[in-house]
This record gives sequence, structure tokens and C-alpha cells, in this order.
Amino acid sequence: MAISKPTRKQYSIAQARDHLPAIIHQVELGGPVELTRRGKPVAVIVSEHDYQRLSERKADFWEALQLWRESVDLDELDLGPEYFDALRDRTPGRDFHW
Repeated sequence: MAISKPTRKQYSIAQARDHLPAIIHQVELGGPVELTRRGKPVAVIVSEHDYQRLSERKADFWEALQLWRESVDLDELDLGPEYFDALRDRTPGRDFHW
């Protein structure tokens, strides 16, 4: 089963040139507008809010881990060795032969 992309408004560059104020209004009301050249997508117009959200720097894994460590008291979680022992499946795996 294929997952379909949500439909978005689409205009050729020539149409966009003729209707730019209306297109900007559509974007402000909610939702990106795709611009095409010869039927192929070449650009997307998004609202300022969406642009800021998409372009803000995200923490990489290490930074996110450090932030999490600073915000959580691991001693308070009381995750002793018995907690992790209960997570491990100690049953033998399937038979395997080369």
C-alpha cells in the first residue's frame, strides 16, 4: 500500500507571477504552495512561521542527551541493576547453522 503525499496547492511559475498576492494570502492562511516548471516541482512557498520552525537549529544527539541528563535526576528514577535484568530476554535464540 503506497502512502500518498497530502495534496497541496500547486501553481506554475507563470501562474504564480500573475497571482502572487493571492498565493501569499493562501500561504498565510495555512499551508504551503508548490511552484512548478514544466509540471515538475521546483520550489515551495511557506509562511514565515513555518520557515522559522523549519530552519531553526536542532540539537544533535549528544546535545540532546546532555540536556536530558541535566533535566533528569537518575538517582531519583531508582533504576537499579534488577530493573535492567528484567528487560533482558534470557531465552535461547533460534537454532542457526551455516
